[in-house]
Amino acid sequence: MHAKPNRDTVPQVINGRINGRFAPGYSGNPGGSPEAARKALNKSTILEMHRAFNIGGRKAIEKVMKNQPAVFLKLLVLLVPKEMQIEPKGGVKAMTEDQIVQAIEAIESYLARRSGEAAKVIEGTAELAALPAPEAQSIGVGLEPKRQRRPRERTPRKVRPPPGS
Repeated sequence: MHAKPNRDTVPQVINGRINGRFAPGYSGNPGGSPEAARKALNKSTILEMHRAFNIGGRKAIEKVMKNQPAVFLKLLVLLVPKEMQIEPKGGVKAMTEDQIVQAIEAIESYLARRSGEAAKVIEGTAELAALPAPEAQSIGVGLEPKRQRRPRERTPRKVRPPPGS
């Protein structure tokens, strides 16, 4: 008999695989999927940030707000969603007749208040302004002719000796 077992009869287990196939209890990706790893990291990070916020978050926010207002404002902007979906809920169709009448009355009183505030009276009298005679408004009347510039005389350039001479 041979001391070595036959390759074909004894399974070879290498990196959790038996003859190239996954062994029972071994995953195809022992490190896990990247999506699952990202979700786990996000969850851990958020939990730790929540814990840290409970310890000193309010003081930290106040400190940043006072000492670095630009950073504070940037953080606020990052928290606001880029697109906000606003869906009407019910609207006029969901209102009772009494609610519609009250809403109309409220709008009318608001418009009446607004028109009263906007109507400001300016007291004064209109004065007539004298316009120039029509002849003076025609093109070229009353304008002096442009002086023509005489061309400059060119001066020759100074010739410099080449370097090293």
